[in-house]
Amino acid sequence: MPTDTPLRLRILDAVTDVPAADWDSLTGQDAPPFIRHAWLAAMEESGSATEETGWAPHHLTLWRGPTLVAAAPAYRKFHSMGEYIYDFGWADAAARAGVEYYPKLIVGGPLSPATVPRLLIAEGEDVPLLRKALLSAAVQSAQESGCSSVHFLYPTDDEADFLEEQGLARRVTLQFHWKNPGYGSYDDYLSRFDSKRRNQLKRERAAAATQGILLRTVRSEELTAAHAKRAYEFYTATCERHAWGQVQLTPGFFARVFKAMPDTVEMVEAVREGQVIAGAFNLATKERLYGRYWGSVEEHPFLHFHVCLYHSVDDCIRSGRKVFEPGAGGEHKVSRGFEPTAVHSAHVIFDRRLDGAVRDHVRRERARLNMAVEEAEQICGLKPWPLPSKA
Repeated sequence: MPTDTPLRLRILDAVTDVPAADWDSLTGQDAPPFIRHAWLAAMEESGSATEETGWAPHHLTLWRGPTLVAAAPAYRKFHSMGEYIYDFGWADAAARAGVEYYPKLIVGGPLSPATVPRLLIAEGEDVPLLRKALLSAAVQSAQESGCSSVHFLYPTDDEADFLEEQGLARRVTLQFHWKNPGYGSYDDYLSRFDSKRRNQLKRERAAAATQGILLRTVRSEELTAAHAKRAYEFYTATCERHAWGQVQLTPGFFARVFKAMPDTVEMVEAVREGQVIAGAFNLATKERLYGRYWGSVEEHPFLHFHVCLYHSVDDCIRSGRKVFEPGAGGEHKVSRGFEPTAVHSAHVIFDRRLDGAVRDHVRRERARLNMAVEEAEQICGLKPWPLPSKA
């Protein structure tokens, strides 16, 4: 199809309104799971991300004739849960100013706090042109559908640069990621800590053996419907245990993902006396591991660290994965070698007063963040790698 053929915008009420092959042709090989058609379809078809749950699909697609050339997963949101770029204070300020904050339009994925491409462009297309077209479509369709604002959540650094250049307010927040500079073994990783921290981590990891707990990762053809059921049970157990927890995913979501995406789903299981007592539902690509949900039916010292951190760090070293993203929050990860990592979002609010206040807020927030990064790096305490030779 010639590139001078006019673009046509279609807004999809469901990702399944476009064939999976067409959508996934934009994501590229080895795409992060959160932008794949199967993941979004599982969210929507399971009832986890629907208008009834506050996530009304509003996917932006651009076509040249019958060919899909660009897309952006988007949702009209009626609350701010499940985004992890926290704007509850903005919603409160809007209410005080008499501005209806909801619905708003987010460009991103449900319940997926991971940096992945948000503006999907077909290979060979004019990337700047189609990015601008998707941004224009997002703003115009948000205004026409009664949204107060547009929010791009967890775009790539390159996309965040583009959105900032186009006049959106760029927000920077922190996650804590484990990074592999080329470790040959788990001992290589431990060697980057001082002796006190190194001994602490050794003691914590050794606790599993003394407790009779065996850690294992289940993946690929080993995964069954029983694992999907167990993942949901652990997920709900954690949500119900904490005051901030809210069950947003359904059993059908886990069943669909385990069936449709066995190449990327992994389950870490903690087994004691022949019973699975804890587990973590993770997702993986060749180079990255993404920690998602965990839970347990027994309490043991350091069990959370075993299931969610230590076992998977060792697994990443063995498999050569470069980054382990264990999810949003969790300052406890810093002292265990997870480094502060900037993640981005970009925002425009149509009420000028509120938009100006938000822009001032993110500027001041970013200045405070620089100090937080310095503090976290000191707490992390990793020696430079590779370590100097003792020879």
